[in-house]
Amino acid sequence: MSTPRGFRDRGDDSLLGLVGELPELVKNLIVAEINAAKAWATRTGKDAGVVGIWFVLALFVLFWTLPAIGAFTVIGLSSWMAPWLAALILVVLGLLLVVVFALLGMLRIKRMKNRENPAKALSTDARIVKEVADEF
Repeated sequence: MSTPRGFRDRGDDSLLGLVGELPELVKNLIVAEINAAKAWATRTGKDAGVVGIWFVLALFVLFWTLPAIGAFTVIGLSSWMAPWLAALILVVLGLLLVVVFALLGMLRIKRMKNRENPAKALSTDARIVKEVADEF
């Protein structure tokens, strides 16, 4: 009899039949764990690269905001307000952009940390197998 997820009922299988399938099941488990580790490493590497890009963008904006755009903006705004207030507004806007880019990088790091590590999955599988083996 087949269940909705494709698993079959093994209640009627013989002990020798079940033991005979054990090496294949272990091999499939090891291959699946290796594939999960590869996928995890790929995703983590990609996210680390994206984090680096966000931080580089934050540093780029921080570096160029004040000297390049700053002088022009302060001169333009000082025609309507005091020059010190115009400079203060520009500094606040530049730092706000830096904070936004840095927060985007930090959110990506948090997402990377929340992923299940394949080593944890492997230790969980080993613990389950040990518990089952202890029952017999």
